[in-house]
Amino acid sequence: MSCPHRFRFVTVVLAAGLLGGIAAGRAVAEEPVLQEEESDIVRLSPVTPHRVLVHDEAGQHARDGRVYVVDADAGKLLGMVQAAYNANVVQDPGGKAFYVAETVWSRGNRGDRLDLLPAYDPQTLTITNDQVLPGRALVTPKQNDLAVSNDGKHVYVFSMVPTSAVYVVDTAAHKVTQTVDIPGCALIYPWGNSGFTSVCADGSLANVSLAGDHATVSHTAPFFDPEKDAVFEHSPTRRPDGKTWFISYTGLVYPASLSAGTKIEPAWSLQEAAGLERPPAGDAPFVKAWRPGGWHLSALHYATGHLFVLMHQGTFWTHKQAGTEVWELDVSTHKLIRRIPLRQPSMMVGVTQDASPLLFTGDKDGTFYVWNATTGKLLRQIHHLGDDLYYTVALGE
Repeated sequence: MSCPHRFRFVTVVLAAGLLGGIAAGRAVAEEPVLQEEESDIVRLSPVTPHRVLVHDEAGQHARDGRVYVVDADAGKLLGMVQAAYNANVVQDPGGKAFYVAETVWSRGNRGDRLDLLPAYDPQTLTITNDQVLPGRALVTPKQNDLAVSNDGKHVYVFSMVPTSAVYVVDTAAHKVTQTVDIPGCALIYPWGNSGFTSVCADGSLANVSLAGDHATVSHTAPFFDPEKDAVFEHSPTRRPDGKTWFISYTGLVYPASLSAGTKIEPAWSLQEAAGLERPPAGDAPFVKAWRPGGWHLSALHYATGHLFVLMHQGTFWTHKQAGTEVWELDVSTHKLIRRIPLRQPSMMVGVTQDASPLLFTGDKDGTFYVWNATTGKLLRQIHHLGDDLYYTVALGE
């Protein structure tokens, strides 16, 4: 004879026991008091010649730009700081700080605009001063939008608010000490501790001498034709003495000693240095030849005077095409030292400034390549370091 009531009673008792056990288990699990977590800040080692900053424009989502801190010897990412929309980065020549010029809006993509120049501690990657700027040029990142004097006492910020001008920032006082108007001219090529030069629309240069809170501007005669053969904005400057090598779309190199009285030397040809014919300019735009191109297309090793230029085969208006080779040239003898074939085309080239220099390139997938700049041999690579690697900044550069 079955006993349904007894079965129901046993089931209820068992269920109650299980629930009680679970509840007891929960009580036991909740009894231990977790220790409070303590946060800390990891300090990186001091800046070395082979510890470089790599600017990532992140072009498909440019509000999320970044600056990577990379150990190029180990091929290792050490850290990262955010670099807002179309930012620029420059490093103190002694490695004491680095600066990121950036722009944000109060409502994300709209609202009140705020232009900033945060200074970062290179060992903790924390902001030591978050300076507000009167404005800055909000264009695609170019190294010559932001520059530093050779002693690190002044940062120069190119602005177009409302017209072309350069803000001179005192890095100790953290303030803009003066605004220098440069109508019809743009960008910053620093020389020494007392001035900079800008490129003008008519093919001339504007030289700005700084003395205290006073600025004197002088102009050179035009030396290139901006309609037929313009010079690249990313031409390299040796900041300590202001020697600059302006590279044209066809591959002419104009050596210039920048100062209050800038001197420009006769041009020489990259292609002729390599034993090739000099290609025609914009009046014969469809002739295919080896030409310079890319974004940050050239870099200079100060001590040796070795110039590294991205080169590709193309017509005149292919000046933004990625380089398939890096040509290494001696700026004193105007001779080609070597041609370095790249595994993947690169839009940027960079070099360190020590006695055992490293060379850097990148590809469209954001892979970062490290080369021996003395032998031209590939040493290592960091796969997909970022999205759009625009340029590098090395100690003393």
